[in-house]
Amino acid sequence: MYAGRYAEEKADQPLLIMAGSGESLTYAEFDRRTNQLAHLLRDHGLTRLDHYAIFMENHIRYLEICGAGERSGLYYTCINSYLTAEELIYIINNSESKVMITSVEKLPLVEQALTECPKVSLCLVVDGDGDTEQFINYQQAIDQLPTTPVADECLGTSMLYSSGTTGRPKGILRPLPEVPPGEPLPIFDFLHDVWQYREGMIYLSPAPLYHSAPQAAVGLTIRCGGTSIIMERFDAEEYLNLIKRYEITHSQLVPTMFSRMLKLPEEIRASADVSSLEIAIHAAAPCPIQVKEDMINWWGPIIYEYYGATEGFGFTACTSEEWLAHSGTVGKVLLGELQILDDDGKPSATGIPGEIWFKTATEFSYFNDEEKTKEARSADGTMSTVGDIGYVDEDGYLYLTDRATFMIISGGVNIYPQETENLLITHPKVADAAVFGVPNIDLGEEVKALIQPMPDIEPDDELAQELMDFCMQHLSRQKCPRSIDFEEELPRLPTGKLYKRQLRDRYWADHKNKIL
Repeated sequence: MYAGRYAEEKADQPLLIMAGSGESLTYAEFDRRTNQLAHLLRDHGLTRLDHYAIFMENHIRYLEICGAGERSGLYYTCINSYLTAEELIYIINNSESKVMITSVEKLPLVEQALTECPKVSLCLVVDGDGDTEQFINYQQAIDQLPTTPVADECLGTSMLYSSGTTGRPKGILRPLPEVPPGEPLPIFDFLHDVWQYREGMIYLSPAPLYHSAPQAAVGLTIRCGGTSIIMERFDAEEYLNLIKRYEITHSQLVPTMFSRMLKLPEEIRASADVSSLEIAIHAAAPCPIQVKEDMINWWGPIIYEYYGATEGFGFTACTSEEWLAHSGTVGKVLLGELQILDDDGKPSATGIPGEIWFKTATEFSYFNDEEKTKEARSADGTMSTVGDIGYVDEDGYLYLTDRATFMIISGGVNIYPQETENLLITHPKVADAAVFGVPNIDLGEEVKALIQPMPDIEPDDELAQELMDFCMQHLSRQKCPRSIDFEEELPRLPTGKLYKRQLRDRYWADHKNKIL
């Protein structure tokens, strides 16, 4: 989020454009405003390595609020804008944030949360009507401050939180060297190269800015002197329209976005012009094979997949050509050293699933949580994991099968439900799917599917049977759901992350012990 030399070289070029409203911010304006906020944070007592928090929807002010921290040596925590007040309280307090910045839209939740956040001494509100005793209008607060850099300008960075689908969210802290803001952390130089970024690129961001991938993607676009088009929220048809309107060259998506576009009416897809796209990157969740094949057939071999955690301890990637030759892979290792280990911590044979570990490529720790940091590392401290399950083929390509915590043990057989989810999402009557284990007296667990039907489809017993028959046609009996329930909407974030635990917990509510 640092504009650097482009603040003068491309002073009048839009640094960002909001897709819905058309509001824009030039490089010169961005530079001035990030300086003003940096001065405000300094004046309020924040010094290098201190923390502040951001809780708001995609907004024209979002990136400058991050940019102020990046040029003043601070850690800024972008908080998932879909959280409840209770979840918000935890992250604000755990991050030790001293300043909170929010929007009018999110203010009611923030007002509730800050009653239990004693370390927050200042709350800035964008688009607010005016100051109150506790909440200060953002624009009025920075208006009279200098537009030049703070005297001790130095590199800052984000401290983002894991999404917490398997427990309390964890703040991912990277060591921050005392260098000028023009010198990014090495991980971002690496991403610049593998994502094929270039000066003057035009990036389309369809995802929430609080998430790590959009944060990295948009931040790198700024450092390249490009323009970012920020969608307030994802809409499949509008996404395609924006590619044509702005001649988008780069974008990053999640598989659910691919699925939504593929299910648009044929006439809309046929009329879409994606010829300007140089590369479309996807990650964050496994992509069903049929969905990936259909996207490559539609857009051509410009789709690039990667696998990596926000922690940054390892990274795999593959081009469209590599993926077509190794269907279902998430690529070969480009960063870190990969190990697949069995339950005894020994290397798994080629093709046999095990827990995915990397010899840590970039240093990190979980903020204020030595125990979680230790759990994520091997006994000797040289390797790290987030608990994903996968295997490597004979050519060295990695395949994901599931999260360790959602493995189903049925009659002594280990079942990884991701394969069943990937199949169900390809059915034309299915908008989204979640598969997990539920109690079974004889087997311990059995496979359950929870389905979000397409908007025009009526959920009933006939549809449930149709979907179970569909699974039986393509999967072994063990992997097929024994029953299917329906939900109006599954709790999946725009980032692609599915809150599967809260769905599964309903079915285990009356059981003291849960078989995981």
